[in-house]
Amino acid sequence: MTEQIENSIPGERLQKVLAQAGVGSRREMEEWISAGRVTVNGAVATLGVRVVDGDKVMVDGRIIKLHLEEEQALPRVLIYHKQEGEIVSRDDPKGRANVFDSLPKLRGQKWIAIGRLDFNTSGLLIFTTSGELANRLMHPRFEVEREYAVRVQGAMTPAQMRQMTKDGIELEDGVVRFEQLSDEGGEGFNHWYRLVLKEGRNRVVRRTFEALELPVSRLMRVRFGIVNLPSRIKRGMMDELGETQVRAILEWVGLPAGYTRQLSENERAKKLTRVRPRKNELARKPDNR
Repeated sequence: MTEQIENSIPGERLQKVLAQAGVGSRREMEEWISAGRVTVNGAVATLGVRVVDGDKVMVDGRIIKLHLEEEQALPRVLIYHKQEGEIVSRDDPKGRANVFDSLPKLRGQKWIAIGRLDFNTSGLLIFTTSGELANRLMHPRFEVEREYAVRVQGAMTPAQMRQMTKDGIELEDGVVRFEQLSDEGGEGFNHWYRLVLKEGRNRVVRRTFEALELPVSRLMRVRFGIVNLPSRIKRGMMDELGETQVRAILEWVGLPAGYTRQLSENERAKKLTRVRPRKNELARKPDNR
């Protein structure tokens, strides 16, 4: 009943429209609205307000163009191979290397990072101009998979590997459980593993192995959802996805330009190869540079 009433109200939620316009993620827009930074037709907006085509929306005094009745242009999406020693933040008091500094410049929009990687972690980062797409890929309720290659000092016991994929391990902020875990071998004291998670808590992979007394010496994200890091994209390099690839991602998360629903796990699996730039470009093992 509540959903029926919601759908009968004209217009779109303000935070959703701003996210679609590329102003920022939906969560950011909710924070900005709560802080009084957004006005609609001259009045300070509140959470829950809806807008229709023709409304005058301003953010920090800047007019945002809305075209609710027109077909939305495809968002831009690019993948970036983050290097160790870079931060995923526009603000850093220490002045460290910033991933956003390397991205193409935009007018009237901004790049939104889909998921973060900490200072010492490398691998796949996805950037988009669509706050709505970023929300679908990052929000915990969608449980989008993240795949990592991790090198640790030491090796997991068979019992620990079973525990991590069944019961999980208790950390200070809750239980962590790997969806998949495979032993990739190693030499000497270092050992490689592949693992899949459906969450993005801060430093969750490192903290999990540290709880098992296995310090992480290297961590690399190789997949986020159906987007893989191709081996041809070396560290510090990026590649913007084409229309077919962007449409495949939108379809997978259930946004316009694809289906208007969230796909099932089986449907997702069938579409996995659509956004791989070439058939065999998923790096089976990270390079050792």
